[in-house]
Amino acid sequence: MYLTGFADEAAKGIDGQIEATKTLGWKFIESRTIDGQNIHDISDEQFDAVCEKLAAAGIRINCFGSAIANWASKLSDPVDICIGQLKRAIPRMHALGAALIRIMSFNVSESESRPENSAVAGEVIRRIGMLAKIAEDGGVTLVHENCNTWGGRSWAHTLRLLDAVRSSALKLVFDTGNPVAEKDVRGEEPYRYQNSWEFYDNVKDHVAYVHIKDGRIIDGKMTYTFAGDGDGCVERILADLKRRGYDGGLSIEPHLAVVPHDSSVKAGDQIMFENYVEYGRRFEKLLAKLQWKPHQ
Repeated sequence: MYLTGFADEAAKGIDGQIEATKTLGWKFIESRTIDGQNIHDISDEQFDAVCEKLAAAGIRINCFGSAIANWASKLSDPVDICIGQLKRAIPRMHALGAALIRIMSFNVSESESRPENSAVAGEVIRRIGMLAKIAEDGGVTLVHENCNTWGGRSWAHTLRLLDAVRSSALKLVFDTGNPVAEKDVRGEEPYRYQNSWEFYDNVKDHVAYVHIKDGRIIDGKMTYTFAGDGDGCVERILADLKRRGYDGGLSIEPHLAVVPHDSSVKAGDQIMFENYVEYGRRFEKLLAKLQWKPHQ
């Protein structure tokens, strides 16, 4: 098991992201945005500069936190957008030695995501299948996140996606905090919130990567917390991962100082940096409590 994180929550630029990672004594970054642009969208010149700085610092990118099929991607958008993002990402992943790329499964409303809506499900599955084939041919692995897109509407949606696509290039990244904020669209309204342990317990055989996030619903709104302080069942899930011999990445995604999909949450540079480092250190203490020591 190794530690990594969305270091764009520590700093906007690569220099600060590297500094925060080194301050924690870690070796890896899950790269999402650099100076406000996703790593698959920055220019070739910017990418080359990032590669040089990472190499000089001895820091590696373990996963691309892409925007592919995320909450900003609609089924009404051409699938070529996602295909282009993936095709730009693959050679950059090879250049950095990153085998994993995080994806989601399109911005589909709760009502459209209901299990009986076979047309929507079929289109989501068709598109993810196309992406999985490109990933397989390109020698990389897509890890689907249980976020507020079609495949994250319940654990059954996730398993339906995996079963329909059936690709060795499609696995899961399980986010401990997302179920706390997401409704399960099976059954009748009003939908209940998902349970992190229940979701994890049903998909754990397919989990290749883990995002560490936590929080609780207060007055109908998600309030993020340090890992282990919310309703994400973080400690219980970590204990089970350890018991099962999980040896992949644990990637912190604090969402305390900044939230990528909520522009109203803002913080100064120093607060971002200090919060990310504090989150990482507290998470290390939680792992120590479980007597689970990472390797780097």
